Amino acid sequence: MTQITPMMVRDLREKSGAGMMDAKKALEENGGDLEKAMDWLRQKGMAKAAKKSGRAAAEGIVMALSNGEFGVMVEVNAETDFASRNEAFSGFVKQVAELALAAKAGSVEAIGALPFGNGKTVAEELTNLIATVGENMQLRRAASLEAKGGTVGAYVHMGGKIGVLTAVDKPVGEVARQVAMHVAASNPAALNRDSIDQDLLARETAVYVAQAAESGKPAAVVEKIVQGRVSKFLEEVCLVEQPFVMDPDRKVAAVVDGAAKGAVVTGFVRFGLGEGVEKAEDNFADEVMKMASGQA
Repeated sequence: MTQITPMMVRDLREKSGAGMMDAKKALEENGGDLEKAMDWLRQKGMAKAAKKSGRAAAEGIVMALSNGEFGVMVEVNAETDFASRNEAFSGFVKQVAELALAAKAGSVEAIGALPFGNGKTVAEELTNLIATVGENMQLRRAASLEAKGGTVGAYVHMGGKIGVLTAVDKPVGEVARQVAMHVAASNPAALNRDSIDQDLLARETAVYVAQAAESGKPAAVVEKIVQGRVSKFLEEVCLVEQPFVMDPDRKVAAVVDGAAKGAVVTGFVRFGLGEGVEKAEDNFADEVMKMASGQA
């Protein structure tokens, strides 16, 4: 019987993206033959895909694309960074984003129902990918922005760790993408003062009131102090009032207006990979040790 070594498992995992134990089992069942093990993973994977759906998927890729006046963004998750760097996975995410852009589909449901081009829908192809890679994966969220007569900027940071869409109501070319880069870096809480979350504003105001009250100053003075601090807070967290990261002497609103007179940012969406997903910490070396000792 062929001895299955950790390096053989690693080779199969790199080629297929399959999980550690799935790769080991595939090699054992096929006498260490890499190609046969690949076929075995594909044949057996479909039945296992549903079992993986409960496992946390916090890694993956955020992809944002724009065709000028319309932009889409998708986040597709996997359980491990190892799997998310698999070419089959990254290719899938790119194609999903391209299909969504072409169809102007901006929701998970609408994108999942799109034809993938091989007789399957996007959702069905994702199930196939789960079977091949051996990890839970999901099309977690999606968004779209449209700026008729204007520009939608798209930016992806750190190879898909952060994605941003920005919409400007006039043609501003590269500036829309630069604003998206700014959003990636500054992570504003709101577009402008009118769109700030009122609960967030109330919490901040309460803190300033308590701080100012401790000064012992007259109520009228305390009120002015609070108003000043609230205004400063809004300048810091509202996109259009923030100093532009590429030109800190100008605010974002001024930069956009300078690109096209009267132009304003009408919306933005920012995805940070895995936001709100509880991550399971796995260690490849530990997995290898467990496999070699027969604990797994």
